[in-house]
Amino acid sequence: MPSMLFRRLAPFLLLGAFTTCALAQSDAPFRLIVTHLEPPLVPNSVMDLADALGYFDQEGVNVELVRVQQTPSALAALQAGEGEMANIGVDALLQAISAGATDLRAVASPNKALPFLIAARDDITTVENLAGASFGVGRIGSLDHSLSSLVLDSMGADIEQSQIVSLGQPNVRAQALAAGQIDATTMSIGTWLSLADTTGLHVLVDQDAYFAAAPLVNKVNAVPGKVLAERPEDVAAVIRALIRISRDFAADPQLWVDGMSEALPDADTGVLDALVTSFATSWSVNGGMSADELAYTADWLYGTEDFFAVPPLALEDWVSFAPVDAALASLGTADAMDPADR
Repeated sequence: MPSMLFRRLAPFLLLGAFTTCALAQSDAPFRLIVTHLEPPLVPNSVMDLADALGYFDQEGVNVELVRVQQTPSALAALQAGEGEMANIGVDALLQAISAGATDLRAVASPNKALPFLIAARDDITTVENLAGASFGVGRIGSLDHSLSSLVLDSMGADIEQSQIVSLGQPNVRAQALAAGQIDATTMSIGTWLSLADTTGLHVLVDQDAYFAAAPLVNKVNAVPGKVLAERPEDVAAVIRALIRISRDFAADPQLWVDGMSEALPDADTGVLDALVTSFATSWSVNGGMSADELAYTADWLYGTEDFFAVPPLALEDWVSFAPVDAALASLGTADAMDPADR
């Protein structure tokens, strides 16, 4: 049975519904599909916080966050017309375009870098010391294995000289390292900070050095061609909001800590402080759309087993720089991080 409050509010709710329908053509929500159910403890949280802290409103765009789990669901929702923009993996975007979704384009990357690092026992002081040591990976050929091989190779070491141990998920590998069962492994900064005791361990390759050695763009915000054609101002407004909040967090990290503390009241503030320190150079202050990094990412993906039979796409076939350039035209370019090369 409807509550007394609902019965009292029903006429107003109906009026609101009719009003919404009448305004739908002029004030339709811009649905942004994200692949997390709550703000994540990574720079990707700028999308949630831009909504919560009013950045989208300040840019005059009515953003509605649509939450799904993982890239396949986000991509399916975007292609089904259930959103105007989706935060998805670059690999999935390239696969989708090659499979026929030729109008999809990457327009921004709020969180381009995987926050990976390599942790090791204290007596392993250089990457060369990994020769002969046991190195934990998810599996042979997994993303962490492939990327770490690339990173170490660029630093003059060869991961194949280590004893490779397949252990599965990052938290399992981290616990194995803490228990002395392996000598080194790759994990995210969040997993590293979650370890209760890191006595005898240290970060051998931090996340900045890891990304510099393998500048792969992990995820991008993609939009269909119809949205680019019909709502270019909204796309640029969303990107402006994400750039502005990224710059504000870069300038004052405490703003991110405060925003995340409000969004996740149970979050450990000590962990938040440590995370935001590690993000010092990771914010997408120019939209996360370096042409060199995007091209590097595609080239690397096309060399992997998953893309063995996939014809390579030219950069312009999966990226549109026009929206982020429109945003930067009004905001200017920040030179401290996040290259805006074209």
